[in-house]
Amino acid sequence: MDISVELTFSPLQDDFEQHIIDFIKKLRASGLTILENPLSTQVFGTYDEVMAVLNTEIKAAFELMNRGLLFMKIVKSDRSEYEPHF
Repeated sequence: MDISVELTFSPLQDDFEQHIIDFIKKLRASGLTILENPLSTQVFGTYDEVMAVLNTEIKAAFELMNRGLLFMKIVKSDRSEYEPHF
């Protein structure tokens, strides 16, 4: 089963930028399809692969900071090829 996940990662501390950069670099290295924009990062792949990577990388990112917030939306389908038709 394919899924699409949108993540917005917000470390709630002064040195937030490097935490976000490191998190995105680890997602890029996972081999999954990753799309980025200024507001969020999207991850695409099979449910088991995406959730395994996210479980590992979210835990690692949270362990490296004092406070943080992560918004996550999950869609059951691969939306990586989506293009607006209007």
